[in-house]
Amino acid sequence: TATATTSTGAMTNATTSGPPNKKLKRSAPKEVRVLHILKKHKDSRRPSSWRAPKITSTKEEATEELQQLLEVLQESKQVSSEELRATFEELARTESDCSSAKRGGDLGFFGRKKMQPAFEHASFALEIGELSGIVETSSGVHVILRIG
Repeated sequence: TATATTSTGAMTNATTSGPPNKKLKRSAPKEVRVLHILKKHKDSRRPSSWRAPKITSTKEEATEELQQLLEVLQESKQVSSEELRATFEELARTESDCSSAKRGGDLGFFGRKKMQPAFEHASFALEIGELSGIVETSSGVHVILRIG
């Protein structure tokens, strides 16, 4: 066992071998739960959705549309976390090109290696209640809100 000093100057014991001490490092979750809004574009791997049988917008246009939604979400975040979630679910129901739109964008809990790498990385990097920036995958462009 070694002694470590925290940022407050307190002394704590740290194990030099074996699992990390929980006080020193937050353990990564095995699963996360997120809401997301997906905007597909003509170069998406499947350029169709429940909203449009054939998506013809460019990646730049999809990104701009999503950026506008992100601005609305940032404003609702200023009000409260409850307002952010309610606004996110409402926008997902009307604006997302994913079939999860009917569930307010809720993808449920998922573990690692279940989603595309960029989406997984962004989802696991968020704290609960935190909103992502724009995340690009072969499905399109996304904004993600971690809820669990």
